[in-house]
Amino acid sequence: MSLMSSLDRDELEQSESAALRITRGARRLLATIGYSSVCELVLPNGRRADVAALSGTGKIMIVEVKSCAADFRADHKWQEYLDYCDELCFAVAPDGPIALIPESAGLIVADSYAGEFVRRPQATSIASARRRAMLLTLARHAADRLHRLQDPMARDHAS
Repeated sequence: MSLMSSLDRDELEQSESAALRITRGARRLLATIGYSSVCELVLPNGRRADVAALSGTGKIMIVEVKSCAADFRADHKWQEYLDYCDELCFAVAPDGPIALIPESAGLIVADSYAGEFVRRPQATSIASARRRAMLLTLARHAADRLHRLQDPMARDHAS
């Protein structure tokens, strides 16, 4: 017997589905403003960014996707992303927890088709050594993803 009820599974599936839709729209927005992005990037501190994006000038943005108010309230790790990006945003659905998003962070409202900035993120600048490490992390992550698309049996560099 499963510890998770069918109602819990349904809510989880709906939340995951909503997160995928929000992520898609947010990434489409980022692409329109010149950012290239990857999903599920493991940061040097072990945290996993939902979306990490890189501008043509080398600016790094992390986007944390929140599918509902409970998702936001349960997550206290977002501040640990600040040392690894120049800009931090939250992305939510149009009916998402907009009022809960901290004023210091950017806010993207997104659905399956597109995203829009409600509030642009406050720009900071990370240290050059950390920027270099993040650029390498982003590049290797993207290269590994492309490799696995072409060769599903491939092993990552970290494997």
